[in-house]
Amino acid sequence: QVQLAESGGGLVQAGDSLRLSCAASGGTLSDFAMGWFRQAPGKQRQFVAAISSGGGSTFYLESVEGRFTISRDNARNTVYLQMSGLRPEDTAVYYCAADSKVSGPDPVESEYDYWGQGTQVTVSS
Repeated sequence: QVQLAESGGGLVQAGDSLRLSCAASGGTLSDFAMGWFRQAPGKQRQFVAAISSGGGSTFYLESVEGRFTISRDNARNTVYLQMSGLRPEDTAVYYCAADSKVSGPDPVESEYDYWGQGTQVTVSS
């Protein structure tokens, strides 16, 4: 049973940067494609970014492309989401997730097997 733990969220101002981390335990991270999702108050959870199991391919939500970067360090069993140029509309709880079904980056929420508890990101204007 893979367990995921996000960290790095916080309160920042518009234009600032944050780096989220997702540490995995109970499994080998390189067995999974990984993704980041977010859920804003009153809204459905939304795909943000995904990375292939080997790290060579990525895929992004259009509104974050060029501002966010997903990466992974399989030796450290950790996935990252570097966020820059943050906007108030990026405010949400951010979740990382692990997908055992495919090796490539996967934007489909229902495909993911394991989820973290989330970390809050709040961007003030």
